[in-house]
Amino acid sequence: MPIPTPHISAEKGQIAKTVLMPGDPLRARFIADNFLTDPVLVNNVRGVQGHTGTWKGVPVTVMASGMGIPAISIYSWELFNFYDVDNIIRVGSAGALQDDIKLMDIVAGQGACTNSNYINSFGTPGVFAPIADYTLLTKAVEAGKELGVDIKVGNIVSNDNFYAAEGTDKTDAWRRMGALAVEMEAAGLYANAAYAHKRALCICTISDHLYRPEALSSELRQTSFTQMMEIALNTAVKMAQL
Repeated sequence: MPIPTPHISAEKGQIAKTVLMPGDPLRARFIADNFLTDPVLVNNVRGVQGHTGTWKGVPVTVMASGMGIPAISIYSWELFNFYDVDNIIRVGSAGALQDDIKLMDIVAGQGACTNSNYINSFGTPGVFAPIADYTLLTKAVEAGKELGVDIKVGNIVSNDNFYAAEGTDKTDAWRRMGALAVEMEAAGLYANAAYAHKRALCICTISDHLYRPEALSSELRQTSFTQMMEIALNTAVKMAQL
């Protein structure tokens, strides 16, 4: 497919090899405005903002994905396959499942369980297990330690639904199986990366707890996840040094 694509208006060379993907376009703009040097708006199709600048001298693009696996699957597919992006790091929010996880903790999805049918679209003769790229994961954990942050690593859940009809909520089963948190995008991102032979990682800041009455406001979700943002940016630098 030629570029620009149906969903990204950037020209060739305007998107960096590593892309940070928050779900929220306002969080994308916040990262660009507060972290990147000389950021340039390279995409605003449907208000899904993409900005390219530098962090510690390394080109980085930050572009929103929207909410859910269908949305991130469109954008990550185009980035991996048409814009020659090598690494996508989702920087999102998640709801905690385990008792020892608290608000503002940072969780990395080593694997992404899901109830989405998107995984079946790749035609594998069994259930494909979406996992993070090991190099991206280890570099992110390393970047976290350098900032004094102990990233919690394990399985997360990518749900297709934010709300559950009465009697259909299966959260207890995911919690029983040790999943750390719930979000809505990682499994689709990981599957697209596997298909394109590229790298992907999801790191999330805990914005609420599914078993305790704790939650951050929408404004705090937009502006307070700075530790996660810096970890992801430093991971981009580490990848550029490989």
